[in-house]
Parts: sequence; C-alpha cells; structure tokens
Amino acid sequence: MPLLSFLLFVFISSFTPGPNNFMAMTFANKFGFKKSMEFCLGVAVGFFILTLLCSFFNHLLITILPIINIPLTILGVSYMLYLAYKTLTSKDSPNEDNENSTKSLFLIGSFVQFINPKGILYGITVVSTFILPYYSSYINYVIISLFLGFVGLISSACWSLFGSIFQKVLLQHRKPFNIIMALLLVYSAVSIVFH
Repeated sequence: MPLLSFLLFVFISSFTPGPNNFMAMTFANKFGFKKSMEFCLGVAVGFFILTLLCSFFNHLLITILPIINIPLTILGVSYMLYLAYKTLTSKDSPNEDNENSTKSLFLIGSFVQFINPKGILYGITVVSTFILPYYSSYINYVIISLFLGFVGLISSACWSLFGSIFQKVLLQHRKPFNIIMALLLVYSAVSIVFH
C-alpha cells in the first residue's frame, strides 16, 4: 500500500470541512466540549462499522467478479480528483443547526455516517483504492477500520475543541488552505495510478 498517499487521503478527507466536523463544531458550541465528545465517539463507531461493511462488500465483489478491481480503483481515483476540485472551489461556510436536540449525540454521530455521502464515498474510496488491492485478510480489514474510526474520532474531536479557531482561520485563509488540500488530493490520486 502506498502509505504516504493513504495517510494524506485519510488526513485530508477526515480533517477538512464536512458534515461530521461541522456538526461536532456546532454541538461543542451548543452543549460544550465534554457533551460533544458523545457525538465524536458516535462518529468513530459509525465510521468503523461503515468501513468494515465497505471492506466486506468490496471483498465479496472482487472475489465474485475479479475484473471489478480496476473499475473500483478508477472510481476511487476519480472521487479523489472530484474532492480536490470541490476543495479548490469551496466557498461555503458551515450553517449552524438551530435545533436544540436532546437525543443521544452518540446515536446521532453513529447513524449520520450511513446518510453522509462524503463518509460513504470516503469509505468506498479508501477500501477500493488502499485496502483491497493490498490486503485480503479479514483481520486487516478490522484493524484498518479501527484506525479509520480512530482518525474520525480525532478529527471530529479537534473540530469540537478548536472549532471556533478553525472557523476563523478557514474564513481568513480559505483560498490558500483549499489550494494546498486540493494539490495534496491530486498527488494522492496520481500516486495511486502510477504506483
């Protein structure tokens, strides 16, 4: 596995603005950091389950139809390039959720992964591009899924803890930040093709 490309993709996808990070920031503003950690733990568990399901489903597809491996890699690289484009052209700022929810933030964090298009595509991309071409053991799928869940926990916790600081920095330096993130995504995609 091209480790640098994998880590760059995971870092960029996890720490750049998205539904999980904006929700973590919003919940921290509303309920405090300690309470928002319930949501962050839910994100980690939900993403662990989502990545594990992606791994098993894609492994089954490749076992039944080995020819699907090339289209899955192309899909993964294409999505990374799409993310680079969206990151480069992103101008929106997060919208605060005004609903005062008394539901379990852990359950919200877990279940939102299954309706979060960025998370689903991220799971499919990381599995088809970085995991399946290099690993076939179920224990590897579990270990990597645990790692990705942990990264999800860290990224959402960072956005909870430093949410207001990140928001200000992103608003002040949005264009350079987006250019750097987009270039790193393009590098990751290109290194997959030529690895």
